[in-house]
Parts: sequence; C-alpha cells; structure tokens
Amino acid sequence: MTKRTKMQFYPSAMSVTASDSGGGAGIAADLRTFNALGVYATCAVSAVTCQNPAVTRRIEVVPADIIACQIDTVMEKIAVRSIKAGMLFSAESIRAVAEAVKKYDLELICDPEMLSLTGKNAIADEVVEVVKSELFPLAAWITLSVPEAETILGKKIAALSDMLDAAGELMEMYSAFIWLKGGAVEGKQALDVIAGDGKIYTIASPKLELLPQNTYGAGTTLSAALTGMLALDMSWKQAVCAAKAFVYGSLAQSVEIGKNTLAMYPPSEDFYNLIKLSEAGRK
Repeated sequence: MTKRTKMQFYPSAMSVTASDSGGGAGIAADLRTFNALGVYATCAVSAVTCQNPAVTRRIEVVPADIIACQIDTVMEKIAVRSIKAGMLFSAESIRAVAEAVKKYDLELICDPEMLSLTGKNAIADEVVEVVKSELFPLAAWITLSVPEAETILGKKIAALSDMLDAAGELMEMYSAFIWLKGGAVEGKQALDVIAGDGKIYTIASPKLELLPQNTYGAGTTLSAALTGMLALDMSWKQAVCAAKAFVYGSLAQSVEIGKNTLAMYPPSEDFYNLIKLSEAGRK
C-alpha cells in the first residue's frame, strides 16, 4: 500500500438531491462524478428512492430539517466550494437549501429535475414556483432540459433558434448562466445552448447513436460534472467544455451492468478536444 508523503488539499463539492438505488442518477451518479474528477464528494439526501434504470417503485421524502442538518453538519468541518441542488420535493426543502447557500456563500448550480422521464411533473406545480422564485435567483448556473425550459417559459421550443432565444430570456430573468441541454442535433453534432455574461453560445460534441434508456443519468452527470469543475476553480469556459467532454465520454464508454442494461460510467480517456464552444450572438 502506497503511503501519502504529503497532505493534499482537495476541493470539495456537495450534491443535494435524491438517492437513486440503481446508481444511474441522483446522489450515486453525482458522487461518482465528483470522485472521478478529483473533487472530495459530500452530500445531503433529499429523498430515498427504490428504483433501477427502468422503473421507480417508491419515493420516501426526507424532511427539510434533516436536509438542513446534513448541510450544516458537513459545512462545520469541510470547505465546500460548490453545491448542486437537484430534485427537491417540497417548498420547505427548497428554502432549507436557499438558506444554506446564503449562509455559507456557496456557488449554486441548480438542476431542478422538474420532469420525469415520461415528461410528467416530478414535483408539484407549487414547488416548481418556489424553485423559480427562491432558488433560481441565488444560482450561479441553472441547467435545464428543453421540456423544463418550456414549462418555465410557457412556450414551445422546437428548433435551435428557439433554444437560443429561450436561453437568452432565462439569462435575463434570473441573472445566471443558463445551460439548455439535449435539444438539438445539427448534422453530426449534438448541440446544447449556454447563455451567460450577456452572450449566447452553442456547445457541441459528436453525435452518439444511443437508445434513450442508455442515456439515463446524462443530465444529472452533466450538472454534477459542471459543479465539480467549478469546485476545481476552472474558468467557466473550461468548466463547461470539460463537463461536456466528461458526459460524452461516459456515454461513449458505457458499461454493461446487467442483461441488456448499459450504464454511463466515468471515461478512461479525455475527450476535451472533441468539444467545441462557439459564440452564437448577443441577446
């Protein structure tokens, strides 16, 4: 066993979201991502689920005071730099996270996971409103799927031009960086849209031919990778390209975990050079 000869300071990040017993999303995916990036992983569990990549059978919500206690207890001893807020099921839970962000001056990456894989609301409408009014205004970054952006803006997003407009509108609404993910395929490229600093960008990776069930956890992994990269004190442009590359690699190098079941897994090589960030215009 190799002995450490020198103490090494590790940057730390936190995930506040549900536990996915199947490991494809939620806390398990976030902590796996943080560890792969060389970031010390901490968490506060917002719910316990009974699920696998194909089905969710039960969800047990953790009370807001327990979520707050988890965060406070971690912060007593660990210098968390960035915090990801994922699926939160109640207004009280959202407020507990919001108070912690303000109390500890944390960089917040908000990935609200408002919709299930079937497109139905995963959290109640009134909870969505609290996310929008009390959590989004505190966020440095907000990552959204196209259907989630449609829910927030109340309009259809059908083309890349719609994504560009929607990202710009959301940037102005919340004064945050917006990452609108998974909505456009242009030729051989899969495009997301990022808005921030008054500009709008596309970020592209090569298109992968994958079945929908084999992309489970991609959005969760993306926001966790972004959180980890920011905890490593990267510039935002470096962070988004590195996060996109990590997700691309995790999909390209999926592992078999059961019969006809593939799962994303941290890649064994770096795909950073395959990612292209381009300015699309000003809003």
